[in-house]
Amino acid sequence: MLLAAAGCTGVGGPVPGAPAHHRQHGFANANPDFTRPPFWTRTTFFVTRMWATTFRPRRADLPHVDNDGAALRANGAAPTVTWIGHATLLFQLDGVNVLTDPQWSERASPMSFAGPRRVMPPGLRFEDLPPIHVVVISHDHFDHLDLPTVKRLAAVHHPRFYVPLGLKAWLAEQGIADVVELDWWEGRQEHGLTLTCVPVQHWSARSFFELNRRLWSGWVIAGRDRRALFTGDTGYYAPYFREIGARLGPFDLAAIAIGAYEPPAMMRSTHTTPEEALQIFADIHGRRFLAMHWGTFDLSEEPLDEPPKRLEAEAQRLGLPADRVWVLEHGETRGW
Repeated sequence: MLLAAAGCTGVGGPVPGAPAHHRQHGFANANPDFTRPPFWTRTTFFVTRMWATTFRPRRADLPHVDNDGAALRANGAAPTVTWIGHATLLFQLDGVNVLTDPQWSERASPMSFAGPRRVMPPGLRFEDLPPIHVVVISHDHFDHLDLPTVKRLAAVHHPRFYVPLGLKAWLAEQGIADVVELDWWEGRQEHGLTLTCVPVQHWSARSFFELNRRLWSGWVIAGRDRRALFTGDTGYYAPYFREIGARLGPFDLAAIAIGAYEPPAMMRSTHTTPEEALQIFADIHGRRFLAMHWGTFDLSEEPLDEPPKRLEAEAQRLGLPADRVWVLEHGETRGW
């Protein structure tokens, strides 16, 4: 998000014989209508958000659960999910602990003094985690790939990291070597689970000069009798999600982003509104919806507590019962 104005160099043209999202020097969205916001829109957003988060930070007092991690550490096999905050979720499935997009830092930024900061603390202290066997990363933005957190995980828990193309080399530069790198639709068995990298509509960059050099993705986590979808960040593009549903669904649990959608001129191509998130839920044949990517970092211009209100209103309009649309509190654990 901090790098909204990034991208001074292109990724070249298509690669003959390669999948449609591959480019000579990186990757692209397969949607032929995908366009980046105009330069002035990106620059204005970048400047105003930097000013707001640094000098006029918003605060939030959202519901949270006191979670000391004891039940998570004692859990041997029950399928649970814990919302730690933003896109950081702990999935427990078939005795395997899987962490998504881990972020325990105070800011989602390359700078400690500026950029999007937390409005809510992590719902679970890092020290209270159960043993982490697998970490999945959706893309390289600072609110999803936090270097201090992944280095600490590697040092303390020694998990295997699952990442989309291009991130293995980056993690190796940080001293993290136990990494599996996959392209869209590739899968791998891990501790009895099947992890599959799936397409989403987004972008990547950690500096102003590396736009889309590394791939972005969602992840399917499938066990013996349950399967979950974690979308990471995405805009709405129906062909992706209908194909995910057709190939890999139905899903017992779908964790889908509902925040960071204002202003639309900046966000509509690469983030979903709560209403679009529920359309994804329908496309992928989901049984339970889990709201994420809201109420944790001050990333965009909608009110911090608005996304779940819009989600619940749309769920009521669609006739979805409350037990199918989950808005967890920070730190809350539910069985699935």
